[in-house]
Amino acid sequence: MIDLSVLTDNWSSYLEGFRNTIIASLLALIGSFILGVIVAVFRIAPSKVLNTLGAVYVEFFRNIPLLLVVYLFFLGLPALGLTLNGFISGTLGLMIYTSSYIAEAIRAGIRSVPSGQTEAARSSGLTYNQTMRYVVLPQAIKIVIPPISNQFLNLVKNSSILGVVAGLDLMYFGDIVNADTYDAVSSYVFVALFYLLLTFPLSFASRSLERRLAHSG
Repeated sequence: MIDLSVLTDNWSSYLEGFRNTIIASLLALIGSFILGVIVAVFRIAPSKVLNTLGAVYVEFFRNIPLLLVVYLFFLGLPALGLTLNGFISGTLGLMIYTSSYIAEAIRAGIRSVPSGQTEAARSSGLTYNQTMRYVVLPQAIKIVIPPISNQFLNLVKNSSILGVVAGLDLMYFGDIVNADTYDAVSSYVFVALFYLLLTFPLSFASRSLERRLAHSG
């Protein structure tokens, strides 16, 4: 049986966790998109060094658990003399981890743009960077909106990893409420409802954007 008093008595804790989850998700979303675009361009750049750097980045972070990426920041950096709190460590880990998946999605989108587009842009006098910025990337990003939207949804859900390193997110405060009330079912059901408040609008917005792009295209 769900005890509503668990929510009402701990409303401020849930609200603080909800706010911190939103902030962490937004920061990681923006950072992972920017970083993903850069890495994707590296992977198809006419430079073996950049290709290798991009490939190593993607393969490394895609093939280790998210928890280990977060621990690299939370536990690994103090060994080098740099200590980050749980919120920053979790957000950075989430951003780096997600960016490796976004990079691959955008790289696939770039590859799907007809090569004639690049050739025409270069022959008109644009540099490689200008060609990518003004011609290729706008088309590629439009193509990969669906997979990127899925990655953003996963990012919001994966933000619960902050709770492992005391990142002051929803899951962290859910654990505290559970410890105080000894009502695990109610504590975590309300955590789930707060996550749904984030993921439902994002899912609806992504579907609407896909429909508008399909209609315009």
